Amino acid sequence: MNRFTETIDTPIGELRLLGDDQALHALLFDPTQPVQAGKKPGFGGFADKLRAYFDGDLAAIETIPSDAAGTPFQKQVWAMLREIPVGRTASYGELAERLGKPGASRAVGLANGRNPVAVVVPCHRVIGSNGKLTGYAGGLQRKQWLLVHEGALIG
Repeated sequence: MNRFTETIDTPIGELRLLGDDQALHALLFDPTQPVQAGKKPGFGGFADKLRAYFDGDLAAIETIPSDAAGTPFQKQVWAMLREIPVGRTASYGELAERLGKPGASRAVGLANGRNPVAVVVPCHRVIGSNGKLTGYAGGLQRKQWLLVHEGALIG
């Protein structure tokens, strides 16, 4: 299957999309990071849906299919991230509880941090049990922007 890439401008900086016509495989905060993929503007319609999300249609990212490489546990965590509603947050511990593994909050955090399809698989919606923003691959400033954009935080 052919892999494609496209870079888009967003309020949180340039984002590079990587995937095929069926699903997004990665969303990179560093558009200069080398990837082996052909350039194909508009592949899968994913860029248009991300632009719509950043323009205020917060549900637009929910319709973007993702297919990222990961372990079965990581994929389980990533699927759970997509269940966190827009405008809401969850803690690592809450996600571990929902997975039926109450002692696995650290493992959930590691899987969350390895999510290659940030924004679309909304790892930014996961916060510390104390309500504080915790690490984010794109930086805490981007995480805060996304949460304010979605109404989970007040600017």
